Amino acid sequence: MAAYAVCVRDGQILLARSPADDGTPEWVLPGGGMEHGEDPYDTVRRELMEETGYRIEVTGLLGIDSRRHRFARESLLARITDHHHVRIIYTGEIVGGGLRNEVNGSTDMAAWHDLDAVPDLRHIRLVDVALRMWRERPVAGRFAEEQS
Repeated sequence: MAAYAVCVRDGQILLARSPADDGTPEWVLPGGGMEHGEDPYDTVRRELMEETGYRIEVTGLLGIDSRRHRFARESLLARITDHHHVRIIYTGEIVGGGLRNEVNGSTDMAAWHDLDAVPDLRHIRLVDVALRMWRERPVAGRFAEEQS
């Protein structure tokens, strides 16, 4: 379980940069994993502060991104790993703090990017999902083609 925020102002979105599995930097939505017993609302506020330096007000719930990923694993005990991501996506408004990079964390940089430039950035799929939710505001919090 994880919680993320789409923060857009003046035609730009706030993103954080994180190394991919191969070490190549890629842009991600600010946010991250919930701690045991933590409310997702508190998670997204904490994670955004850690990764970007900003305090946010959560202004809405966009939806849930639920994905199952199975992949081969090089282990004697398990040949297949079955991982399930459940990511809560909020909208947020910056209410304080200042842009800074995270030190000794899961990201190494935070920056504002023009919305039109996002497709050309190396980024994870969740950025596209979240921006689509932000633009289309699906009533059910997910898209019809994802419903089973």
